[in-house]
Amino acid sequence: MKAMILAAGKGTRVRPITYTIPKPMIPIMQKPVMEFLLELLRQHGFDQIMVNVSHLANEIEGYFRDGQRFGVELAYSFEGRIEENGELVGDAIGSAGGMRKIQDFSPFFDDTFVVLCGDALIDLDLTEAVRRHREKGSIATIITKTVPLKQVPSYGVVVTDSEGKVKSFQEKPSVEEALSTEINTGIYIFEPEVFNYIPSGVSFDIGGDLLPKLVADGAPFYGIPMEFEWVDIGKVPDYWRAIQDVLTGVVNLVDIPGQEIRPGVYAGLNVKANWDNINIEGPVYIGGMTHIEDGATIIGPSAIGNNCSICSGAIVDKSVIFEYSRIGPGVRLVDKLVFGRYCVDKTGASIDMKAAALDWLITDTRQEFPIMPPVEHRAIAELLEQHI
Repeated sequence: MKAMILAAGKGTRVRPITYTIPKPMIPIMQKPVMEFLLELLRQHGFDQIMVNVSHLANEIEGYFRDGQRFGVELAYSFEGRIEENGELVGDAIGSAGGMRKIQDFSPFFDDTFVVLCGDALIDLDLTEAVRRHREKGSIATIITKTVPLKQVPSYGVVVTDSEGKVKSFQEKPSVEEALSTEINTGIYIFEPEVFNYIPSGVSFDIGGDLLPKLVADGAPFYGIPMEFEWVDIGKVPDYWRAIQDVLTGVVNLVDIPGQEIRPGVYAGLNVKANWDNINIEGPVYIGGMTHIEDGATIIGPSAIGNNCSICSGAIVDKSVIFEYSRIGPGVRLVDKLVFGRYCVDKTGASIDMKAAALDWLITDTRQEFPIMPPVEHRAIAELLEQHI
């Protein structure tokens, strides 16, 4: 069976992570989110998968290649152009436009196919979803999920009639205006006939263009509510929360890697730490070749990447630290995400460490640590609090 993963977006709401990592490659406990999707598709018999790529396309293609080691066949549809010097310049054409481009190149989608967004963790029973789609005689199905009414303003709402046929959409309505508690999960099932509604050669989006057109034309288009685990990482706060939920066991889709060296404390290979001289409260994951100095404090749920250095007196509290980061002496991080030269709080607000002249972090511990300026460690911590 055939499927498509949408992976061409720039991921602007997940910046600064997506400056250097495309959304499908964002790691959940050291494993790209798209890898989880491939495992799910393979489990349900979808073994021929197209991926549209644009932003940082080489990162995705270089990791997954032809899909052989994941038990599937993969091919990529690049959206953009190739400069004379060989540089790839991305220019995404919308999710539905990406589908059309593949079909115009060669009619790949010749039977029922599934389309998944490349930025969510799910455990949906795709086999049952396809069965219900076919039972309805639908040419397009959107998988919906019921959420509490108070959460509705965070999502796109799907309004259906008593038979499940989609009648309208609401984009992040207020609680008072919401006509439904069924939300769009970005999971779609299509028949090849859907291409009759998608023009060629133009930017065209599934949610903004295709689905409203299907409704307006009265096409057999249904919403199917299903119960499944769905973890969206569309924004930085979503990602921070996803890591927290994995570590605390709220999300069961991801195994914590490494060895459990103490209750709730997991470590990768060759972590350098004298555990008796470190204040640590799980759940915590620490990546391989990371150094935790005596006197550091780590409070879970926290995740620290590979090849990091957490200096004496530093406090990492409910935070996510990406690989090759150094958290300097006396620095206190609470509810933060550290990525490259950026520090982001759980609301998504970020500061650029270089611009703010905060020298407690470097992004490549294979090089020598810079000498700390002659400033009291307490003053550095206070400066950090002023900026965040």
